[in-house]
Amino acid sequence: MNIQRSWATPIAAGAFLLSAVTGVLIFFHVDSGLNKAAHEWLSWLLLGGVVLHVLANLGGFKRHFASRGGLAVMGAFALVLALSFITPAGKSEPPFLASVRALSDAPLSTLALVAGQTPEALRASLVAEGLQPTADTRSLGELTGPDLRKRARILAKVLANRAPTAR
Repeated sequence: MNIQRSWATPIAAGAFLLSAVTGVLIFFHVDSGLNKAAHEWLSWLLLGGVVLHVLANLGGFKRHFASRGGLAVMGAFALVLALSFITPAGKSEPPFLASVRALSDAPLSTLALVAGQTPEALRASLVAEGLQPTADTRSLGELTGPDLRKRARILAKVLANRAPTAR
């Protein structure tokens, strides 16, 4: 396989620039437009560019595995990656999930009040989502089952049409 450094390195560098800038913007919560989508989806270009860059420079890359310094640096990053999968003590899930659970476990009549809708309008929107609400005493959680993502998605749609309250 003959991979040219003349284009493998610029692909890796350009994709790194895109990923680094969008990542910093996201970190500081100043991202706008398509920054987050570009960061998530175009990071695949970074992965591909790095693979091509490594293949084009395979001899030099292999030498890093022969030195203690190179192994130590790569080992440190592998350790940080492994530690990133550990859930911190006392924090098992994002805090917004408590709200999703509370709203989705409330009777539909209560959810309708929170959403600023009539129970009939709420039931109609749930039917449009493929659910079958048979009574206002049932909850969204009973209708969707344990899938919190589905509950959150439906709650977002239900609450999106909520009229702002007067202060």
